[in-house]
Amino acid sequence: MCGITAISANKEALPFLLQGLEKLEYRGYDSAGITTIEGNHLFTKKAKGRLQNLKDLLKDENVLGHVGIGHTRWATHGIPSNLNSHPHTNNDETISLVHNGIIENYRELKEILILQGYQFHSETDSEVVVHMMDYYYKKEKNLQKALERVITRIEGSYALCIVSTIEPDKVFIAKKDSPLVIGKTADASVAASDIPAILDYTKDVYFLEDYEIAILNKGNVSFFDQYGNPIEKEITTIPYDNEAAQKGGYDTFMLKEIHEQPYAIAETLRGRVEGTDRIILPELDAIHDKFKTFNKAYFVACGTAYHACLSGANILERLTGIPTFTQVASEFRYCDPIVDEKTMCVFVSQSGETADTMAALRLAKEKGCTTIAVANVLGSSISREADHTIYTCAGPEIAVASTKAYTTQLIVLLLLGMYISQALGNENEDYKRIIEGIASLPQHIENILKDEKTFEHYASYLKDLKDTYYIGRSLDYATVLEGALKLKEVSYVHADAYIAGELKHGPIALIEQGSLVIAVATQPNIAAKTISNIQETIARGANVILFTIDGQEVGNVKETYILPDVDPILQSVLVAVPLQLIAYYAAGLKGCDVDKPRNLAKSVTVE
Repeated sequence: MCGITAISANKEALPFLLQGLEKLEYRGYDSAGITTIEGNHLFTKKAKGRLQNLKDLLKDENVLGHVGIGHTRWATHGIPSNLNSHPHTNNDETISLVHNGIIENYRELKEILILQGYQFHSETDSEVVVHMMDYYYKKEKNLQKALERVITRIEGSYALCIVSTIEPDKVFIAKKDSPLVIGKTADASVAASDIPAILDYTKDVYFLEDYEIAILNKGNVSFFDQYGNPIEKEITTIPYDNEAAQKGGYDTFMLKEIHEQPYAIAETLRGRVEGTDRIILPELDAIHDKFKTFNKAYFVACGTAYHACLSGANILERLTGIPTFTQVASEFRYCDPIVDEKTMCVFVSQSGETADTMAALRLAKEKGCTTIAVANVLGSSISREADHTIYTCAGPEIAVASTKAYTTQLIVLLLLGMYISQALGNENEDYKRIIEGIASLPQHIENILKDEKTFEHYASYLKDLKDTYYIGRSLDYATVLEGALKLKEVSYVHADAYIAGELKHGPIALIEQGSLVIAVATQPNIAAKTISNIQETIARGANVILFTIDGQEVGNVKETYILPDVDPILQSVLVAVPLQLIAYYAAGLKGCDVDKPRNLAKSVTVE
């Protein structure tokens, strides 16, 4: 989850390091720090808390170094503190390092290093790596060789950026399972955890693969495999700039991204729907005939992406008859799933770097599954490792709480289900009606957004509440899980989501006078059942906000919102928007920072 910046340049390093860390704040952090090379010594400053605290420490400093590294830390090993903050240095302060990830065997290595006389000043696993660099440098007398030795010894995940007074013009970089992107300009070489940190400098980037090493040296970048052999890397040109990551007149990134959903969905659909009867996914054409061989499918993800998977799996099974399962990635990787070469596994991640999802993907590949990734970030780890990748086209999503990434994931998973249905020859009248409805989704969402004040009013019911309850059935259950998660994430209101039919099996005991129930009933075959369950909560004193479709008989409900008339399979996309806005405005009433919720990070790159 940490943010990393690094630069070797013909100009001062500090401006790049700080602007990059600022653009990576969305990843979540609890401290920040930088190291630059100043003549023949390291200059390091670290501060607990917000990046502004670090900037305040530096404002009276004359930081002239042209080579440096920066870091924002999200605590894993050791509490948030100045000592545990990065960068970490060796005992004689000639080597400084920043690290994203977790070193799983750090205790074993730390014991070895202590016996060699190394002193530790933090509780972190990362400090082990800088002392190992020192240890192997003294043996090899070469920093690159030392780094090669280090990555053979450490286990776990890492993105490492290292500077040293020994070779003061260079930044040494290595990665495994944690993201790093590298860019080059005429007078500088730069690196960061994510693309926004370097976009003001260059759109041409390189992506490191696991165990590869890069060396930044002013306007030059060299790449090597783990054995020190030179390798060539291809440049990827990023198709957007940082203007897309600005608020564009909205008060927050989250509100801007909610309003970007019509455009993001239209972009995700562009070129993928032909006429009224065909889905085009060239990314999967190579396995078009293989879909007939699958006897099961797994959808695997974490958090919001998992809720998208619940919808996607339901739709795939409906359209194709393939037995389909969903699993949280952190469970899939440890539950020894019964999968093989006849299993299709779909992995969904906005960032494409989610650690548990990446580990689940690798397990599926080991077992011979065909793997398909759904991601939003070009060149992300998941897109490089999966057999096939379908990109959402949401553009940069800065707010921690996912909105447009979620709805575009729903779209891609819907397209996936329909494409496979095509491959199996299952098209029918329902299928054609769905395709016709897909094209209308952006305009329907535009119209829903015009009712924003209505959803702000609905949020007012939450002003003095600490708990609320969401209910739905079938596809609506996946929807209310996501709605409840959004509310929890940004407003800190405790929200539970239940299958409506399960209320009477225990949860209805929680309902009392003044309780708030948010219900979704968009599936015609079972909407009446959900509305019946709503009446049970009203009888016990609940206020109910209901999202439903025209033609349903509704009585005694406090607030009712009628959704547009589209195929039931498409309703999950539409109703997501008002639930996002309710969470957003509830957070505002509670005085919460919606873009940076406490304890959360945008890209979860640790287990």
